[in-house]
Amino acid sequence: MRIEVLKSKIHRVKITEANLHYIGSITIDENLMDAANLIENEKVSVLDIDNGERLETYVIKGTRGSGMICMNGPAARLINVGDTVIVISYASMEFEEAKTFKPTVIFPKEDNSL
Repeated sequence: MRIEVLKSKIHRVKITEANLHYIGSITIDENLMDAANLIENEKVSVLDIDNGERLETYVIKGTRGSGMICMNGPAARLINVGDTVIVISYASMEFEEAKTFKPTVIFPKEDNSL
């Protein structure tokens, strides 16, 4: 049996930009991506602490060291600049493997740095 488990989590980052007319996704500072074990085009859930919105999208690389967290496309109407979000990815694995798997969870500073 396969189950989905938490793989990666960026806990509490601020949205720094919103680009309504981009084709979609969330742009994340490459340093944060590396620290959280996320890769470009990976599916993620974005949970907005300020307004309760939850959505799924995919990751694109942002400028390394910039602290950038940008909501793109229609999601820019749901999650606003200045909102605090949690970014989560999941992995599918065998039940026995999942019992010992350790997710990567990071806690950036208020300026989205590590």
